[in-house]
Amino acid sequence: MKPIYVLNGPNLNRLGKREPAIYGTTTLAEVEQLCRGAAGTRPLEFRQTNSEEALINWVHEAIDEGAGIIINPAAFTFTSIALLDALKMFEGPVIEFHISNIHRREAIYHRSYVSMRADVVMAGLGAEGYATAVQSLLRLLERQGGETASATP
Repeated sequence: MKPIYVLNGPNLNRLGKREPAIYGTTTLAEVEQLCRGAAGTRPLEFRQTNSEEALINWVHEAIDEGAGIIINPAAFTFTSIALLDALKMFEGPVIEFHISNIHRREAIYHRSYVSMRADVVMAGLGAEGYATAVQSLLRLLERQGGETASATP
């Protein structure tokens, strides 16, 4: 069974400390546990980087080895055509995820390059919404490829 990739961009390693009024107090380690719990028996690659190059390389890895991608590209959402180009090569489902509702924030956060490829965009659910994203991706995989969802109820 191919893994799902949960990829996180810059500054998300500071969750729990960074602007808690916007991002909450949940840490990235806690987010990972939420994702693993939601994935059930499905293998899950959970990663975070402050490097655009690393994020793109992980998308390339997912192209060869992954079933689906959940990506919170953070600031790269609004700046990286290279990330968009990498995601366009991925044939499985892609969920773009943001902890905050980017459309209620400053105008610089309103144009997402990643949305041009994403099958689903989720924003504003808070850090706990990652679990919802994992469950949604499992359902997409089940519908698209006949795979059985392996999440726990």
